[in-house]
Amino acid sequence: MSKENKSFLSKLEKLPRSFYLRDTIIVSKDLLGKYLVHKTSEGVTAGRIVEVEAYIGPEDKAAHSYNGKKTERNRAMFESGGIAYIFQVYGKNFCFNVVTQREGMPEAVLVRALEPVFGLELMAKRRGFDELSNKNIKLLTNGPSKLCQAMAIDKSLYGKSLLSNNLFIAELKGEDKDFKIISTPRINIDYAGEAKDYRWRFLISGSKFVSRK
Repeated sequence: MSKENKSFLSKLEKLPRSFYLRDTIIVSKDLLGKYLVHKTSEGVTAGRIVEVEAYIGPEDKAAHSYNGKKTERNRAMFESGGIAYIFQVYGKNFCFNVVTQREGMPEAVLVRALEPVFGLELMAKRRGFDELSNKNIKLLTNGPSKLCQAMAIDKSLYGKSLLSNNLFIAELKGEDKDFKIISTPRINIDYAGEAKDYRWRFLISGSKFVSRK
């Protein structure tokens, strides 16, 4: 399962800005199977994206940009696609989002879960695990806040370009991309009226690393 070797990093090809400046539903599905990479002074961590959710404000009652209201919290959503929108939940946890579309169209994709593939020991240390058992590997990044903790993603990266050398999304050259995508309603948005039933959560079928089956 682990691809932890130097050749893995050398085969990654960073996604161009044009990837993000498209329809958010299309970007959401296309993010599946890509790799989120974060390079820090501690080391490099990377995970394969296996679960995402699309948020398409201002008409999406579940989106932070609903009704087109721009705030200090969501201002990154109004910028041109290809940057990180990071928000805090429960006072200490973070969620990582990919801003999409052109400037002024406040839409984003929440990355909900990763398959950890590089820097697993560093991820485990950040998550507070004493050992890297098979059970713990599945728990490293199977949730939006878990993956942020494992990948050392916090508000200091708010608005960061995903074309940077430290935080980016890439595809693995030559990798087989033949997998089935499942769509379901999004999670934990019961407040969002009819939007809670939109099937804008997308995941790789059969992945054991998703946040919820």
